Amino acid sequence: MPSNTRVRDLAAATPTTRDRYIDLLRVASLGTVVLGHWLMAAVTVGADGSAKVGNLLAVEPGLQLLTWVLQIMPVFFFVGGFSHALSYRSLARKADGPAYAAFLRARLQRLLRPTMVFIAVWGAGALAVQLLGGDGPLTDVAARLVAQPLWFIGIYLAMVAFTPPLLRLHERYGWGAFAALVAAAAGVDVLRFAAGVPFVEFLNFAFVWLAVHQLGFLRADGRLGAPAVPAALAVAGLASAAALVVFGPYPLSMVGMPGEKISNMSPPTAALLCHGMWLVGAVELLRGPGTRLVTRPRMWRAVIAANGAAMTAFLWHLTAMLGVYGALLAFDVPLAAPASTAWWAQAPLRIAAAAAVTAVLVAVFRTVEQPAAKSPIAQPATARPARRVSGPVAALGVTLALFGVLGLSMVGFGGLLEGHTAMLVAVRVTAPAAVVMAAVGWLLVEAAAPRRPRPGGDVTAGPAPVATSGEG
Repeated sequence: MPSNTRVRDLAAATPTTRDRYIDLLRVASLGTVVLGHWLMAAVTVGADGSAKVGNLLAVEPGLQLLTWVLQIMPVFFFVGGFSHALSYRSLARKADGPAYAAFLRARLQRLLRPTMVFIAVWGAGALAVQLLGGDGPLTDVAARLVAQPLWFIGIYLAMVAFTPPLLRLHERYGWGAFAALVAAAAGVDVLRFAAGVPFVEFLNFAFVWLAVHQLGFLRADGRLGAPAVPAALAVAGLASAAALVVFGPYPLSMVGMPGEKISNMSPPTAALLCHGMWLVGAVELLRGPGTRLVTRPRMWRAVIAANGAAMTAFLWHLTAMLGVYGALLAFDVPLAAPASTAWWAQAPLRIAAAAAVTAVLVAVFRTVEQPAAKSPIAQPATARPARRVSGPVAALGVTLALFGVLGLSMVGFGGLLEGHTAMLVAVRVTAPAAVVMAAVGWLLVEAAAPRRPRPGGDVTAGPAPVATSGEG
């Protein structure tokens, strides 16, 4: 996390125009996901000594109803839509030319850099283990599981890439653009479940998450301000989600379950979209008390500190959790049966240990997430020649990074030398190919953006963790 001095400086420099509640939602949503992953992991050891990682919700199906509150990832994409709208508009006003490439670099700088370091470290480690013949009860499953949260990075890349055209649609049609995405998501499910059209369900990776993202645009323009609007959104979303689950083919859980034929998450369904609408309406109804909470100096400093390392913590939290379980197995500590009394009694200790290991990993890798400090000395505009923005190159870069990261989330780091594959939509991908796509995409995004020095520093570098711009 940022140093205490830096946190105090950022807190003191926070403008009154900044929407601090958005920053609180960003931290709370990622924190809830991390805590949920730590709690849901149900590790067991078979008779052959191999470990398996199951899901607590499969062991105790009655707990699946909790996902209607705790599956909070839609809130993060909603927050992203709000932030992306403000960021793109700000860059468009300042840019001398097209702002697309500069926008991509500014928004993806703190996303792709820690992600590529995570991929490099895990890829090198998994390859070394395989070459040296190292093995352990959790080795294979860890190499597969730690990459799964990368799906979120891939989808978020798509959110950033589609922001400019969808923002234009929003500015022209308002709620109509959101309604069109909702209708498209519902249409995909009709084709999937009623007509049996193959592969069509993968379109909802775009339609569902982009619809939630579009709600962030509406928030940025103040169209969710009146209490009646978020209340209607919450009631309609919750009622629709319940009706779809009760009368349709959708499962109760709003997170993926092992072995299920239909998942609300992968690919997303109309039920998950309704769930997202309910959550967005709920958090908007809590905006007043949430805003008052985050205006307290101590709370605001905590939010700033957490924001400064949130992506690093998200990337490494499963590594920490599996490391804790690996240590327990290495020291022959008996694992309690998932959902047993002993298991619940040990849960706080396991979570505390995972949090401690995550803090260590954040301390090691956090500098990659932090943007480079700007020089306080103004550089002359003629210090180096301007470089023309290349929108097509940036678009190609984000596309390659998106497919590379999504592919890696599906195939994992296991079996790098055996050429293990996973199906990404209708294409088979391998881990090495996914790594190459992600790396090349990231480099293209970095190379495509302009770097014209301006007085006071580089305006394309993007905001600090919770910096002094009015941007969310």
